[in-house]
Amino acid sequence: MIKTAIIGVSGYAGEELLKILSSHRGTEIVYLGDKQECDETRITCNGREHPCYKYNPDTDILSTGLKSAEVVFLALPHGVSMDIVPQLASAKKRVIDLSADYRIKDAGLYEKWYKQKHKYPSLLKEAVYGLPELYREKIRKASLVANPGCYPTSIILAIAPLLKNGLIKIFPEVSPVIVDSKSGISGGGRNFVREYLSKKTDDTYAYQSGGKHRHIPEVEQELSLIAGEQIHIQFTPHIVPQERGMFSTVYVHLKKNTSTVEIIRDYSTFYRNEPFVRVLPENELPKTSRVVNTNLCEIGFAVDSHYDTHGRLTPLTVMSAIDNLVKGASGQAVQNMNIMYGLDERDGLGDVCPGGAAPGVASIDN
Repeated sequence: MIKTAIIGVSGYAGEELLKILSSHRGTEIVYLGDKQECDETRITCNGREHPCYKYNPDTDILSTGLKSAEVVFLALPHGVSMDIVPQLASAKKRVIDLSADYRIKDAGLYEKWYKQKHKYPSLLKEAVYGLPELYREKIRKASLVANPGCYPTSIILAIAPLLKNGLIKIFPEVSPVIVDSKSGISGGGRNFVREYLSKKTDDTYAYQSGGKHRHIPEVEQELSLIAGEQIHIQFTPHIVPQERGMFSTVYVHLKKNTSTVEIIRDYSTFYRNEPFVRVLPENELPKTSRVVNTNLCEIGFAVDSHYDTHGRLTPLTVMSAIDNLVKGASGQAVQNMNIMYGLDERDGLGDVCPGGAAPGVASIDN
């Protein structure tokens, strides 16, 4: 049994981790901690009770319960994980960090987008970006995994095969990749959800548009590594009135005329051994209803035949759907843990409420 710990259990990602790990046959939860809402209270999840302790990030990270953990999941806000990771690393713990603190390799770029100095740039070099479909072998050996963000997961999986195979036309003067993403309200965190629901309106709207969203450098970093050259994106995120689920639409131009059938064949080859990527057949498009409460990513395509490009370029639309809290956060974190410890990647995830059935919700009993 892998001894696991979750710090930040009262947030949406932490709660989802608890639900998954509580039913994972290969793990034992030995520590749950939260800075604000836990103070030796009890958390009930999937019919089991767990004690939860209020931790002090400055002085008491390696408490008695946490000392026995082999792997620690950090489900904390950006900036908070930064100081905790070195303490855990010095204690020889394996860490899966769900914040953005160790995703961006360039410390200066992190500082620009997150408005704070990165105190441990040497650890940025050691962190492995936790997207299994691209970095499985590195994840297997990693001590520190930087779990990807939800938007980056949906975007990178959508177009990685095209970039890897050199099929996208790169325009030096404009962004060659245009992305429109829509997220359920849980993507904004618990405080955002409370505020959204208090307004009692079903608003859909764009936010942090005009190149302001902090996931942009993370996406561009990974797409550029895949392509072997600098890739810039034009990205607009939206909030939609549903609890969870994420849908990304990506617009690119291909270097040559290509049919949908050829694209599907290439993607099916690229993802042929991936248990959580579902490449859809022609004329079938992704839906969030099919992936919510699962660790799946659905990918579908549309070749734009509306206008004639005279054989030069093919406009292609790639669409992906994930659950922002599962494949976009906690499910992917558990998938990474499974890889790190040589387990089947599907362990604990093959039955994360497939088909949309609601799992037992974790609750804090004061």
